[in-house]
Amino acid sequence: MTVASDPRAEAIARCAAPGGDREDAAAAVRRLLVADGHCPPDEADAAAARLVGLARRYGSHPFTTLEEARRELSLDRDAFRRLLGLFARLPGLRSAVLAGPAGKYWSNTLLPLEERGVLDATLAGKPRFPHIVGLYPGPTCMFRCHFCVRVTGARYPHATLADGNEALAAVIDEMPADNPHGLYVSGGLEPLTNPGLGALISRAAARGFSMTLYSNCFALTEKALGGESGLWDLGAVRTSLYGLTDDEYEATTGKRHAFRRVEANLRRFQRMRAERERPVRLGLNHIVLPGRARRLLDLVDFIAELDAAAPERPVDFLNLREDYSGRPDGALSPRERAELREILLEFEEKVRRVTPTLDVDYGYALHALKSGADAQLVRIRPETMRPAAHPQVAVQVDVAGDVYLYREAGFPGLPGADRYIAGRVGPGSSLSGVVERFVTERVQVAPRPGDEYFMDGFDQVVAARLNQLEADIGAGWREERGFLR
Repeated sequence: MTVASDPRAEAIARCAAPGGDREDAAAAVRRLLVADGHCPPDEADAAAARLVGLARRYGSHPFTTLEEARRELSLDRDAFRRLLGLFARLPGLRSAVLAGPAGKYWSNTLLPLEERGVLDATLAGKPRFPHIVGLYPGPTCMFRCHFCVRVTGARYPHATLADGNEALAAVIDEMPADNPHGLYVSGGLEPLTNPGLGALISRAAARGFSMTLYSNCFALTEKALGGESGLWDLGAVRTSLYGLTDDEYEATTGKRHAFRRVEANLRRFQRMRAERERPVRLGLNHIVLPGRARRLLDLVDFIAELDAAAPERPVDFLNLREDYSGRPDGALSPRERAELREILLEFEEKVRRVTPTLDVDYGYALHALKSGADAQLVRIRPETMRPAAHPQVAVQVDVAGDVYLYREAGFPGLPGADRYIAGRVGPGSSLSGVVERFVTERVQVAPRPGDEYFMDGFDQVVAARLNQLEADIGAGWREERGFLR
């Protein structure tokens, strides 16, 4: 028997979504306020309208400060505090915010960090072991992508690999084991160019970590996967995909015939993990580049072809992203952005038909665009960067042992990036010690123009949230800071 849905609950659940009926939602909220004794009938209409307005505001603009929201509603502090208390008593409104165009900011990043108390420690200036640690073991890279900040030809000397891998192993041993997804492998440079990578992965897996490897997979060869390779101890392989033909790959990476090799490697990986019955997940990461938005439909066909290599173990996930950097050459034109929403809807329908088991993550901004709101990625500028950064939230450790504060700073020889090194791990210097010294000594880095490019999308979201929380606390909203907790 099918249980009939409650239209009032549905009206509230959709109130922050584009096209949601604000009046129906406010009427449903009013009934709850009166029925549950939260609000006198003569005040319920105004309160309900304002509550729906809050849900819509934070469902689309999660970094709004409480003072901005209060002024928008023209309420005094006491009235606004009572309104926030009412919001907290209606869980349907919280769900509406999470289902709004900006819901991925809340569900993917902000609320998980809040739950762990990581942001509170950062605001209080208290040292704690980083919640997330990225290992950057790659000494070099075979690609030269036009959007990558890597200094051409820069690499780590091969002679430093042994000591560097020991330093990374020490970080793995030191990492608290209460967050199984707290370690990942990326770069910087290509991780698979480090011959000791498998041993590092197995070491982490033995401690219960399910690590994701971010790789271009050019070196994910049969040799790399053979025998008892530690790569099979990964939780997931996430492959950056730079096109669907050799020409597209060469235009982006500068490497000839790269696509056909990556494609062959992925097909082989599909077959081998099925034969070995290994649980490691396989996913693709695809950035929508200017002029290639419609290629998303061809991407579904490519994934279906990969699935055919091992029908019982299809590709697990796809992460679609815009270029987060804010550089002009990565931005889509207004015309292409206008077309992109229709393309995303076509893409979603084709995924349902052709690759029905594929889990697609649209990220922060594309999720909003797909739902009908042209939300832009949050942008941190030098004047809004936080000089103390957020090492309690995340750091990155490269093969030299250097601890970087931002994810896009971990490249050898990158001008200005050395200013964002918090310290170095190695004999006599642990990661916890590096972070504790940086935080307790109140080290600060004065941002310069262009420094924002050292921050990836995650870094920018964390900085925006911390700025919001700090503004709320400074305005006297310590208990309510951040709106959702």
